[in-house]
Amino acid sequence: MQSKDHWEKVYSSKATDAVSWFQPHADLSLDIIRATRQGLDVGIIDVGGGASTLVDDLAANGYTDLTVLDLSGAALNAARKRLGEQARKVCWMEADITRADLPANRYDIWHDRAVFHFLTDPADRAAYVQTVLRAVKPGGHVIVATFAEDGPLQCSGLPVMRYSADELHDQFGAAFQLLDHRREEHHTPSGAVQQFVYCYCRRISS
Repeated sequence: MQSKDHWEKVYSSKATDAVSWFQPHADLSLDIIRATRQGLDVGIIDVGGGASTLVDDLAANGYTDLTVLDLSGAALNAARKRLGEQARKVCWMEADITRADLPANRYDIWHDRAVFHFLTDPADRAAYVQTVLRAVKPGGHVIVATFAEDGPLQCSGLPVMRYSADELHDQFGAAFQLLDHRREEHHTPSGAVQQFVYCYCRRISS
């Protein structure tokens, strides 16, 4: 995993709506979460959620058990400040997802947009998948979005991995049933276009 100092510098030196991955609303993520047809009280974790507005939209749609995990404390602080009183209803976790000790069988929905593609070391990817297996309930849903095979080669000055839907699913293996995949054309604040792929899986009950 990349240096925590790198991400603290990014979020301390740039406005949250100026970073390349910023979305005013994470509409596709929200649509896929709704498509799971889970109740509003399900446990949802947004991995690398940082300053993302997804947590705002989830709360506005009535979801009540929300966790946001990010390596950067500055990113989490920006989101807490933006949410105001609503921030008290969210569990905020400052941690490296490849080393995080998450509770077992805690989450019904795991969401990650733009963290997994930064894991260029196979050992980090394996650790991430093991964390998903431990933390997501059997039958739970896993939504992971990365740069597509025609996406950027770098982001925030760092190398990234690019995936097709099948390649991304293969990283997680037979313990996860691929239910759907979608592409997204993301327009950055600077006007660049980035291609993303979203994979939506179910953790197979053991």
